[in-house]
Amino acid sequence: MKEKDRSLGIFEKYLTLWVALCILLGVMIGQWIPVFPKAMSKLEVSRVSIPVAILIWLMIYPMMLQIDFASIKRSMKKPKGLVITLIVNWAIKPFTMLMFSWLFLKFIFAPYIGPVLGSQYVAGAILLGAAPCTAMVFVWSYLTKGDPAYTLVQVAINDLVILFLYAPIVIFQLGVARIQIPYDTVLLSVVLFVVIPLTLGYYTRKKLIEKKGLEWFESNFLPSLKPWTIIGLLLTLILLFSYQGDVILKQPLHILLIAIPLTIQTYVIFFIGYLWAKKWKLEYAVAAPAGLIGASNFFELAVAVAISLFGLSSGAALATVVGVLEEVPIMLSLVFIANRTQHWFPKASKV
Repeated sequence: MKEKDRSLGIFEKYLTLWVALCILLGVMIGQWIPVFPKAMSKLEVSRVSIPVAILIWLMIYPMMLQIDFASIKRSMKKPKGLVITLIVNWAIKPFTMLMFSWLFLKFIFAPYIGPVLGSQYVAGAILLGAAPCTAMVFVWSYLTKGDPAYTLVQVAINDLVILFLYAPIVIFQLGVARIQIPYDTVLLSVVLFVVIPLTLGYYTRKKLIEKKGLEWFESNFLPSLKPWTIIGLLLTLILLFSYQGDVILKQPLHILLIAIPLTIQTYVIFFIGYLWAKKWKLEYAVAAPAGLIGASNFFELAVAVAISLFGLSSGAALATVVGVLEEVPIMLSLVFIANRTQHWFPKASKV
């Protein structure tokens, strides 16, 4: 592919703008048509919103279709990159997120937020910190000329780890933060928003490739589903912010205050992974995705779990959405940093 083709599509490139517009639309709906969020709030099963669940599946299912689990075997040729990814994502990232969010939202910004909302914002940050990116990282890897096969391996392994570690980490950290939650709802959310779409994605991929071939699957089927991930996200935000209107209108400063620890966390995690890769002399095509996958978040899962645990109108749900709002501009800045420092690393080779 030519260098000039390495650009974001209109949905990805202007994601922050679309998110902002959907926030505005959601707030307007909540203020002008209050019957809409009230009606949606009644469509729940075990505290899981049915409309949100449908939209989350719309986001997550296309991602899961991209996972080729056979590629995991080939990853053993370059184990160092996977070691960095796994340790940063699961042994460091969740705890630095807890540290930064607790420091800023429960102490430094406490006079402006208050203890109740501060705890809810910390809860949302925890849900983000325990979910490394599994979708947009493909875009960031592509823009940094990362090895696509190796990025796929990293994502596939992280998806498998999420199945086993996301719920225990979230439950543990929320307990440390003294935030009471129904643990069965956490487990149910992981099953609904990871296990089921991952299983469906695996079987759909397998059957379609058997019937139509890999080239058709990657060139025709996957591109046709790509816009639905962003559409699902934007529709979720409209629904979410129809509940968050009062908070936005009365306390817009909270958006900025939540964004500060999330931003610090993103840069810290990127440089931990990226400089570790430099220390180990990994090739650039592996080092860039290793740093970016931890910096970005699986915000679709975090938003889903926040809504399931705390409700559409909660501070936790708002905190996860702030993560979505800041995702693109921050990650693009990290892409720029990676591209400008690629001379630190050996040249790429295929997995």
